[in-house]
Amino acid sequence: MSKRIKKVGITGKFGVRYGSSLRKRAKICMDQKKRKYECPFCGKSNVRWQAIGLWKCKSCEKVMSGGGYTFETPLHCTIKQTLSRTE
Repeated sequence: MSKRIKKVGITGKFGVRYGSSLRKRAKICMDQKKRKYECPFCGKSNVRWQAIGLWKCKSCEKVMSGGGYTFETPLHCTIKQTLSRTE
């Protein structure tokens, strides 16, 4: 009886190709891209990825710009913290 393998998540479609470290990095990006984010306008968790840099809220139908594969980039978070401290 063989042992069970680890769950690889969304990168299971790659099989054994491309190396484990590249598949792990791709998994992080793909998980961030596929998850739902909170809408800054209506407050619901319905913001989904539409195209590179475009994010759309399913409930209020607003289209927003953001990072390529994450809604808020690390630079955006830094700027938001700086502005909240100066206000």
